Amino acid sequence: MQFEFFFGPRWFGGPAEPVLAVGTRQVRLRFVRHRRARRYVLRLSSENVARVTIPRGGSLAEAKRFAARSVPWLEKQLVRQAARSLTPKTWPAGTEILFRGEQVRLETGGDTSAGWVRFGNEELRVDASRDLRAPVESHLWRLAARELPPRVLELAALHGLQVRRVTVRSQRSRWGSCSKSGAVSLNWRLIQAPGFVRDYIILHELAHLKEMNHSRRFWRVVENFCPDFARAEIWLKQHSDLLR
Repeated sequence: MQFEFFFGPRWFGGPAEPVLAVGTRQVRLRFVRHRRARRYVLRLSSENVARVTIPRGGSLAEAKRFAARSVPWLEKQLVRQAARSLTPKTWPAGTEILFRGEQVRLETGGDTSAGWVRFGNEELRVDASRDLRAPVESHLWRLAARELPPRVLELAALHGLQVRRVTVRSQRSRWGSCSKSGAVSLNWRLIQAPGFVRDYIILHELAHLKEMNHSRRFWRVVENFCPDFARAEIWLKQHSDLLR
């Protein structure tokens, strides 16, 4: 067995599949070159495999150093994954969910023929004896589809921007997107976020109508549109598990 040391963390295995010690766990690393990438990127899969993207002009040695510097981040992600695995996949009565940035409890009543569930200021007819997740998430999606597009058009008009189309979808890895043609797509789960976070995501996507990248110029546009964007970014990082 070979050992290498980079900034303290321990590495195991050969070059084909290095393994990095993260606390008491061992995380397999997978290095992938991407000629369009502009920076090193680290992502942890649900199978506890860390994928390190190497940008054009980057090196494997620097990718390993980048992964080693990211051990604290990997430790946090492993803790979050463990917590998610303990979260029930079904939502019985009494489950607490996020709605408009607040924790609300699913309260039920009635029977199979005339049951209901309430959360926040919402109420819908359901079979109260069954799993509530599907009907509640469907209701949240309908709310998002009704509320998010008008808000996009309102904020676009405020900043003198033209939006061609707004769709609400169920992306697994992003909160929103924007095309050059002015088509904005938003994740329905934004209905679970506070208003300031929802507006930040919308303004972030609208900023792409001025800068189709994530350059310094782009972030200056974002800051101009949303001076408090850093607070929203913190909330999104703390609740990234909503996308999974």
